[in-house]
Amino acid sequence: MEKNNLAKIRKNVEDCVGKKVILKANKGRKKTTIREGILEEAYPSLFVVRISNQFDSVRRVSYTYSDILTETVEVTICDDQERQTKIS
Repeated sequence: MEKNNLAKIRKNVEDCVGKKVILKANKGRKKTTIREGILEEAYPSLFVVRISNQFDSVRRVSYTYSDILTETVEVTICDDQERQTKIS
């Protein structure tokens, strides 16, 4: 059953490559970070998000699909200004 869930999560992430996302990552000890970026690549075991900040520096972060399954990371897809979809 878990493998089926990971396959669904992977498919959802792969369908959203190139779209704007909001990442909410749990860093432990009640610390969370919220970042916006572009879903850049989706590989068989992980996905990469490109994050730009106000200083025009580009940073890439990667997460595994199991991070979404265990709710360590919440990924929200921003289709339009009004419509947002959460991948879980």
